[in-house]
Amino acid sequence: MAVLPWLLRSAESDSDPALRWQVLRDLTDTPPEIVAAERARIAYAGWGARLLDEQGADGQWDGGACFPGGWWSEKHSKEEGQPWTPTLPTLQLLVDFGIDPAAERVRRAVDLVRANSRWEYDDRPFFSGEVDCCINGRTVVIGVYFGQDVDGIVSRLLADQLADGGWNCYALETGSVRSSFASTINVLEGLLAYERATGASPEVREARRRGEEYLLERRLLRRLSTGEIVDPSWLQFSFPVRWKYDALRALEYFRTVGGAPDARLAEALDLVRSKQQPDGTWLLERTHPGRVYFGLEEGDGRPSRWNTLRATRVLRWADA
Repeated sequence: MAVLPWLLRSAESDSDPALRWQVLRDLTDTPPEIVAAERARIAYAGWGARLLDEQGADGQWDGGACFPGGWWSEKHSKEEGQPWTPTLPTLQLLVDFGIDPAAERVRRAVDLVRANSRWEYDDRPFFSGEVDCCINGRTVVIGVYFGQDVDGIVSRLLADQLADGGWNCYALETGSVRSSFASTINVLEGLLAYERATGASPEVREARRRGEEYLLERRLLRRLSTGEIVDPSWLQFSFPVRWKYDALRALEYFRTVGGAPDARLAEALDLVRSKQQPDGTWLLERTHPGRVYFGLEEGDGRPSRWNTLRATRVLRWADA
């Protein structure tokens, strides 16, 4: 398969602008003005426009911040997985798409969220965050991307860092002193976005460095105590990643940080290389179950444009 034409255009139609602009930017020598024009389409065509169209009159998606309105009072236990239709996962997906935050309809949508969306946990305004560090890390990414004030959330994340360098969203609930890979990657992505947007402080940089070391000491995948793989599902690549952890997501974070890859990333990088198919693509392997507005790929076990783009970017960085 000629991978680049496949990423840019399927046999049936053009690929979505949310994917296409990133392929043009990262894998080709396309002039910046053409890349920008493709990116500008996201708010008005394809997946990005469809998500924006789903915003409710109350400024939220599916009536809630992290969960659909009324979800906790319904017999939701019969649903498979967590619903991905509320405000937080929808905005996270729009960030993944790279939607232009300056687009008029995007600004209107974010203004409505700021004015109306409140967390289920303690009724705090959306961009004030809540107590769960996984949620707060993702909210920092979203807030920074859309130009919102998330200083208070960052201060809380700094205070929530554990002695081993990472974070655990159950620490307050259970008293755990051991960090979680998933909590840590969510917070790290938020701190990196915040640092790059604001210049941040020595405290933010040091917290991020300690969090990175937590993952690197474990080679992104292994228990520090025994060297065993923590969770075999982390060897499977998903998109959208939601709040979940896997090796490709962690490698994308370190690619975004930049610089020469740390030697302790070698095992995870070899995993990515091993998963390239004979036709040059990577598969979608682990779709996280739950209610969605629409699918982005053809399903698990099939070639994935998103994972092919993401894996290619990671390996280009690692091999540079």
